[in-house]
Amino acid sequence: MYATECKAEVTPSHSNGNRQFHYSLADHTNQAFQIMNELRLEQQLCDVTLRVKYNDLQEDFVAHKVVLASSSPVFRAMFTNGLRECGMEMVSIEGIHPKVMQRLLEFAYTASISVGEKCVIHVMNGAVMYQMDSVVKACCDFLIQQLDPSNAIGIASFAEQIGCQELHQKAREYIYMHFGEVSKQEEFFNLSRCQLVNMISRDDLNVRCESEVFHACINWVKYDCENRRPYIQALLRAVRCHSLTPNFLQLQLQRCEILRGDTRCQDYLSQIFQDLTLHKPTGPAQGRIPNVPQFIYVGGGYFRQSLNFLEAYNPMEGEWLSLAPLEMPRSGLAGCVLGGLFYAVGGRNNAPDCNEDSNALDCYNPMNNQWSPCASMSVPRNRVGAGVIDGQILCSGRISRVSSS
Repeated sequence: MYATECKAEVTPSHSNGNRQFHYSLADHTNQAFQIMNELRLEQQLCDVTLRVKYNDLQEDFVAHKVVLASSSPVFRAMFTNGLRECGMEMVSIEGIHPKVMQRLLEFAYTASISVGEKCVIHVMNGAVMYQMDSVVKACCDFLIQQLDPSNAIGIASFAEQIGCQELHQKAREYIYMHFGEVSKQEEFFNLSRCQLVNMISRDDLNVRCESEVFHACINWVKYDCENRRPYIQALLRAVRCHSLTPNFLQLQLQRCEILRGDTRCQDYLSQIFQDLTLHKPTGPAQGRIPNVPQFIYVGGGYFRQSLNFLEAYNPMEGEWLSLAPLEMPRSGLAGCVLGGLFYAVGGRNNAPDCNEDSNALDCYNPMNNQWSPCASMSVPRNRVGAGVIDGQILCSGRISRVSSS
């Protein structure tokens, strides 16, 4: 009745002169479990009832012990290791929602489960309780795909509680990679002081500028200023304050209300401000090393006329990437990086119809692959050089007063 719809394998063989054949029905297991599931739904040949209690909820589920034991090491131990449940027809189950148990039972019989984002954590928690590893892995993969700035901290905490190392690691990597967005979410402000210090102490925290970390700590304190104000000094010592610019520190000392009432923090930051202003050595480099590709940017150039191509070289992959073009083609321009942004300074537009020097300062953001204009230089400069000192871009180079065609 059932085998006619399935593929079977027949292999002839010889043994001691007797003809034999080997017959294998590939879909036998699936069909057997399908029949057992039908028997479960019809409450036939079932030998156990699971009475699931969760708070004020209670629901009974009939099942076959052998199926439960085959899908869960916990049920197997419960029904085979001489425990009192071995001979019980009614087994009480607590600590799991009836709807979660229903889905785990369906998976035990059908090897299929459907879970939405609202209940995936509850299903995963239940699967961990009953050591149904394949369900745990499926829920883990789903949650990894759902990571975003608003839930990454919560998912990392949940994964740590249930001991899911893969999910915990992926969630933490997401937090470090997207710290700027994560630090603006409600979950961030509910972190404990120790959790926040551990987070901002990471070398692989991905931030364009250390000021992002500084502002995140100040905002965390402001969220519950009365109780968190005493922690500000410990937080500032975890921030890489020597990576901030003197101008930024000076503004914070003057304007930040949280710092005004704490003389120890003011003294600490004032000393760093003085060290940076005098360019005193601060020991080993304190910069972050995020786990992101490092690129070499190339802009401008000259081939019969100025170019607007911006390209980036990825040393790890050994390949060039074409990026958004400059609005005006230029050669002889300067480039520098500040706060994770690439700046194109000055240059000359050599074109068949005109030759024009530029006073433009354009900023490229690698996060959105877009250029944005900044304040122009006071004069056009060609074959210009640029550098960054104390968070400021300094430019020097040839000035052209007259544009020629």
